[in-house]
Amino acid sequence: MNIFKSLLGKVWQDPNAAEVVKIEMGQLYLVRPGNIRSSRECIYNEAIATIRRVPALDHNFQLVITRVYEDGDQELLEDEDETDEERVFLISEELEFRSGVTDDEPTFIWRDLDGDVDELYEFVASGTNEPTRAFFETCMYRAMYERKFKASADNTKDSDLDQFIWQPVIKARGKSGNRKSPKNQEDSRDLPSDTVDDSTVQQAMPTKPTSAAARPSFGSSSLPTVASQEGHIFSWNLEVESFVAEREEVVVAKIVERTPGNFNYWLIVTDEDGDFVSHKISSDMNPRWAQKTSSLTWNYANGGRYDSWALQLTSTEAYNAFKTAFAQCLWETLHGVEFRKAKPDEQAYVISSTTEDVEMRDVEDEGEDEEEVESELDPDEEASEEEEEEEEGDVVSSMPQGERNSQLTIGYKGDRSYVVRGNNIGVFSHSSDDQVKYYATISKISTPKGKEFKPQEVMLHDQDTKMVLKNPLDPHSLFSMDIERGKVVEEWKIHEDITVDHIAPDNKFAQTTREQTLVGASHNALFRVDPRISGSKMVESQYKQYVSKNKFSGVATTASGKLAVASEKGDIRLFDTIGKNAKTALPPLGDPILGIDVTASGRWIVATTKTYLLLIDTLIGEGRYAGNLGFDRSFPAHAKPMPRRLQLRSEHVAYMNHDISFSVARFNQGEGQEENAIVTATGQYVIAWDFAKVKKGHLDKYEIKKYEDMVVQDNFKFGDDKQIIVALQNNVLAINKKNLKRPTRNSLATPMSSLQSRSSIVNSPY
Repeated sequence: MNIFKSLLGKVWQDPNAAEVVKIEMGQLYLVRPGNIRSSRECIYNEAIATIRRVPALDHNFQLVITRVYEDGDQELLEDEDETDEERVFLISEELEFRSGVTDDEPTFIWRDLDGDVDELYEFVASGTNEPTRAFFETCMYRAMYERKFKASADNTKDSDLDQFIWQPVIKARGKSGNRKSPKNQEDSRDLPSDTVDDSTVQQAMPTKPTSAAARPSFGSSSLPTVASQEGHIFSWNLEVESFVAEREEVVVAKIVERTPGNFNYWLIVTDEDGDFVSHKISSDMNPRWAQKTSSLTWNYANGGRYDSWALQLTSTEAYNAFKTAFAQCLWETLHGVEFRKAKPDEQAYVISSTTEDVEMRDVEDEGEDEEEVESELDPDEEASEEEEEEEEGDVVSSMPQGERNSQLTIGYKGDRSYVVRGNNIGVFSHSSDDQVKYYATISKISTPKGKEFKPQEVMLHDQDTKMVLKNPLDPHSLFSMDIERGKVVEEWKIHEDITVDHIAPDNKFAQTTREQTLVGASHNALFRVDPRISGSKMVESQYKQYVSKNKFSGVATTASGKLAVASEKGDIRLFDTIGKNAKTALPPLGDPILGIDVTASGRWIVATTKTYLLLIDTLIGEGRYAGNLGFDRSFPAHAKPMPRRLQLRSEHVAYMNHDISFSVARFNQGEGQEENAIVTATGQYVIAWDFAKVKKGHLDKYEIKKYEDMVVQDNFKFGDDKQIIVALQNNVLAINKKNLKRPTRNSLATPMSSLQSRSSIVNSPY
C-alpha cells in the first residue's frame, strides 16, 4: 500500500488541503439483501468520490459522494425545497470498507450505518485504473488509522494498515445451506476475487441442482486415477454475470486415464451421487491457474455454446499437486510420450509455465504507477463517440469481390499499408486524421514469366520500395515486386533442394534501410538470402541445416540481427547469428507455435499458439552469464526462463461464444520506441495487452474490440503505439488503442439469444 509514498506526501501532509483524493467519475448504488437483480438501486447516476478532512477536528476524515448534474438538471431542481446533492460518511472501521469489481469496473463498498444491518453502499469507479483504485483504498485505510489511534499515519507500514482490511465472515459449509445475507454470500463458498471479479463473489446465486438425466451413464471409479483432490465446483452464469456454485458440498476432482497407455486424460468432478462433470484434457480447454485462490478455470464447447467452469481446491498443497498432475497430463497428451522421459530441466520449464501473477525480473518501480494515478486525478480529454465512429468508418475500395483479405503488412514510409486479397494487393493510405483510406490496387500478381499466383507471405524491403513475395506454387524461389511499378520484376531462385517456408528481415528495422539481404528458413534450416549474387541467391557460407523434422514455423529478428526461431513442435531457439548452433533452446510445451515476434532489444519474445500467447524473458538471471540475453549465452540448465501464458479469461470466452484462434501477436515497433503493447486477434475481436502491466505479473490486463466481420490480421502502425491497423476479411480500418474496451458482457456483445442457459451439466461422454 505504501508504494505511493511520494504521492501521499503531496496530498496527505498538507493540512490546508481539505480534499485528500478524488475520483472524478462513478455511480453510487444502494445494495439491499434479497433478490439480486432488483436489490441494487442507483442513487446517483453520475458522481464524484472524495476523501475530505473534517474541519477543525484532527485525524478525522469523511468519505463524500457528490452528485454530478447533467445539463439542465440543476435548473429543474432549483425550485425544490430539498435536494440530495451529496452523501457524507465518517471514515471509521465500522464502515467495513472494501474494494471489488462490477462489470470489470473497480468498486468501493461500505456499510450503510443508518440503514438496515445488511444494507451496503457501492461506488462504481467507472474507468478508474488499478493504481488509482489502490491509492484511494490506501487513503481510506490511513484515515481509519488516524481516527483509531489519534495519530498521524505518515510513518505507518503496510502491516499497520492490514488491520483495517475487511475480511468476510466465514460460515460453516453445509450440504444445502441457503444464503440469507450478503455476508453469507461473501463467504468462502464463493469463488474468490483473484479468480473472478469481486462482484461475482458478492452476487453469488444459490446452487443449481443437477437432474438425474444429466449424469453420465458410465463411471470413472474403475479407471486409473492420476490425481484426486477435494474442492468446490462453479460454473459461469451468463444472466447474472458471475460464477455460481454447482454444489454446496465438497466435491472430488479427479484426473483419470480413459484408455491406459494412449495418453487420453479426462477431468472428472464427482459428488456423492457419482460423476457429473467429464471434460477431456486439451489445450482447447483454455486452462488458467490462479495461485492466490488455489483455483483452475477453463472452457468447454457444449453443443455450439462455450461454457466456463471453475474448480477451487481446498488447500495450497492440493492446488499445487493437482496443477502439477494436470500439466503433466496435458504435456503427455500433446507429445504422446511419458512426462518422466523429459529431462529434469524441461520438466521444470513445463510446470513453471502454469504459474500466474508473478512479477518479472527488473520491471520498473512504482514510479510508473504514481504517474498513472496523477494522470487519472487530472485526466486528459477522452475520445468522443464521434471520433471513434470516424476512425471505424468503412473503407470503400475497388478490391476484387469473391476473394477475402488474407494478409496485412505495414510500411514505415509514406504511411502505407498493404493487404493481400487473392492475387491482388490493396494499397491503403494513413491519413492525417488517423483514418485508413483506399489508395490503389496492385492487380493480378504474376511471375516475370506472366504466371499469376496468390502470395502466401509478403515482406516490405529496401526502404519500402520493394515487396518480397512467397509463391506457394514455387517454394524454391522468392519474387521481388517493384512497389512503384506495381509489378514483380525479379525471381530469386534460392536452391533447387531447399524450400523457403518463412522469411524475415536482416534485422527488425531493416525495411527502413537499403539493406539487401534477408533471412530465410525451411522446415529444418536457416540461411541468408542475397539477391545481388548470381545464380542461387542463398549465401552458402551462411546456411545451417539442423536436426530433421524441426518444422520451423516462424522467424523474428532483433534490432541487432539476432534470431528467434519457433517450430510447430512448440520449441524456440535463439541464435546470435546464422550458420551456428542455437545459443538457447527452450523446450516445447507441446502446442504448435504459429508465429513469433521479439522486442528490438531482444529482451522479450512473444510466441503465438492457437489458444494462448507465450511470453518469455530472455534475460539470464543467475550463473556466470547473469545479465546476458539468451541470444548471446546459454541459460543454466537449472535456471531456464519462466514462460508466461497470456490467455483470455474463461468467462470472457463464454460471452464471445466461439473457440479461440489467435492471429500472430506483435509488439508495437518503432526505432527508439519502447514496446508497451502486444496486439493480436481471434474471430471478430481485436485484443491488446498492456505490456507494462503484463511484466508486473498482471497477465489478464487486456482490452478488446469486436467487429462485425472476422479479423484476419492486425498490427500497430509503424512507430506508433496507439494506432492499430486492422484487416478484416472484407474491410481495412484503423482504431486508436484507447478505443478498445475492457472485456465485459457489453463490450463482448454476443446476443444473449445465442447464449442459452445450460440444460445439462455433463458436456460430453467419453
